[in-house]
Amino acid sequence: MELLLEKFVVHFDDVYGDRGENFVEEDGRRYFMLYLKPIINGIGNYYVEARTRNLERTDLIIDYCGFQYIIEMKVWHGNAYNERGEEQLLGYLDHYHLTRGYMLSFNFNKKKKIGVKEIRLGEKTLIEAVV
Repeated sequence: MELLLEKFVVHFDDVYGDRGENFVEEDGRRYFMLYLKPIINGIGNYYVEARTRNLERTDLIIDYCGFQYIIEMKVWHGNAYNERGEEQLLGYLDHYHLTRGYMLSFNFNKKKKIGVKEIRLGEKTLIEAVV
C-alpha cells in the first residue's frame, strides 16, 4: 500500500497539483479510486463510506490479497484538522483490530511538502501521503 501511495502522490501532483480551493474531499476519493481500480481489479475490492457498528463512516476500505487497508482522506485545512483526521483513523483501526492505517491528504498550499511519511501513535502506525 505504501508503494501505491508513493506513486499516487507523484502522478497526482504531476496532473492535478495546481488545482485550487474548489477541490473537495469527494474529488480526491474519486481520483484515488480511479487510480486504484485497475490495480485491484479481479484480486480485491474496495468499499466507500462503509459503516462501523457505531455508525461512523470510513472513507475507503480496501480488501486486497487477504489484507484489509483503511484509508482516511482529507483536504488540508490546517494542523488541527489533520490531527482530528488522524484520531478518526485511529478509531477505525481499533474498530477493525488493525495496527496500520493510511491517510491521504490533499493539500493545495503553495509551500506544501508532498510525499509519504510514517507516523507512530502509541501501538499504531499511520502512513500519511500528502499531495
